[in-house]
Amino acid sequence: MSSFNVTLNALDLIAERHKALSSNLANMDTPNYKRKDVSFSHYLPTAGALETKLSAMMGPSPVVVETSNKRINAVEELSEMQKNSILYTIASRRMSNIITEMKTVINVGS
Repeated sequence: MSSFNVTLNALDLIAERHKALSSNLANMDTPNYKRKDVSFSHYLPTAGALETKLSAMMGPSPVVVETSNKRINAVEELSEMQKNSILYTIASRRMSNIITEMKTVINVGS
């Protein structure tokens, strides 16, 4: 169940990062808006291979971080959203594999 919980946590963090990136795009012309981002390293420092890779890619900041109020670059935000989508695909496939393994254990044990 540990792998299930870690992957579930990763999916939640990926969703939160997507919200932050979407908010950045929506507010790119809002005066004094500070760019936000989400990092996995605070929550997944001792996790498995998938989560360690996610943590390394997301950087060393806490979960929701206000960064500088420099002008938001739409191309950079869209690029980060694309990376986030790839991470979601990886994590959702991992979750699917975990569920398949659980079904196999249940069926073999029956």
